[in-house]
Amino acid sequence: MGGSQESFNKKEVRNKKDKKRKEKEKKRQAKKDNSSKAGFDDMIAYVDEFGNITSEPPEKKIGDSGVKLENVEIGVPRSEGKSKDKVKTGSVSYFNSSKGFGFIIDSDTGDRIFVHINELNDKIKEGDRVTFETEKGQRGLSAVNVSLEKA
Repeated sequence: MGGSQESFNKKEVRNKKDKKRKEKEKKRQAKKDNSSKAGFDDMIAYVDEFGNITSEPPEKKIGDSGVKLENVEIGVPRSEGKSKDKVKTGSVSYFNSSKGFGFIIDSDTGDRIFVHINELNDKIKEGDRVTFETEKGQRGLSAVNVSLEKA
């Protein structure tokens, strides 16, 4: 009884896999044949001065448009960490000297601004009126150059 162990279902599955493999190879070959026809020049698109996409290169050169290349800035302009505003005033709403940080309420805007003990010029406590500058910290505005307000 040395009959074949291959059932009808197994033959069908094998035939389907072979058929898929052949179709995939045909598609791969067709794609390979078509890719050689299309070149880099077919993929380039141009944008005219009105923002429309065209397949033909523009007739004007960059220098003819009146824009000087020296004046063109690429990227986002850098902003400095410290604000250029005047020295701000506020009052200390919370300060814990053992933890080394606290918060100042800005008298102009009412914003809570974080202050670290390393940025203090004088010793402060809750309720003191202070002058300070702001800079962008890790989690928002931070007060720097914090001094007691001179009355």
